[in-house]
Amino acid sequence: MNTKDRKVHWEKIYNTKNLNEVSWYQPIPTTSLNFLEQFKIPKSAKIIDVGGGDSFFVDHLLKHGYTDITVLDISEAALERAKKRLSEDASKIKWIVADAANFEPTEVYDFWHDRATFHFLTSETEIDQYLETAQKHLSKNGHLILGTFSDQGPLKCSGIEIRQYTEITMADTLKRFFEKIQCIRVNHETPFDTTQNFLFCSFKKRI
Repeated sequence: MNTKDRKVHWEKIYNTKNLNEVSWYQPIPTTSLNFLEQFKIPKSAKIIDVGGGDSFFVDHLLKHGYTDITVLDISEAALERAKKRLSEDASKIKWIVADAANFEPTEVYDFWHDRATFHFLTSETEIDQYLETAQKHLSKNGHLILGTFSDQGPLKCSGIEIRQYTEITMADTLKRFFEKIQCIRVNHETPFDTTQNFLFCSFKKRI
């Protein structure tokens, strides 16, 4: 799926479905927050949430005192919903409307977080471009967190085919630029009483 079609798809989703009517709805992003604690990410760290949409991760980052937060999503409607929810706090966030496959950051980040965007990139070209961008724009001691469907998870999300990962295939895909720190499997309970198995992996840059 090219960028234009992908954008049309996600704008339609966010313009027609309520917050709790999508499978990725998660009021408390426990796994993501645990990574912040595990790596003792300082409150002043530059954090980017790639594909963050209108998720609650940004709410919790603010609640925990983080001060330099960027949220990126291909859907402008998703980000507008998040801004509306955050009200005055929205002005504390940097919002970027762009496709994760080909956006060009203007900053270097200390914590690159991506829950369920990377697995939508199924072509080698897009995967390589994404990883090259992440490598270039992650600080020397920064952390990259990727959450994708595992080999026990769904084959599609929102009607779009995804790429499943195991700990081995994830590490192999990123080995050119990143060294794996840890991978864990997490079950996500959707609002529809179904379970999706995710693989979350943390990485550091190869120096």
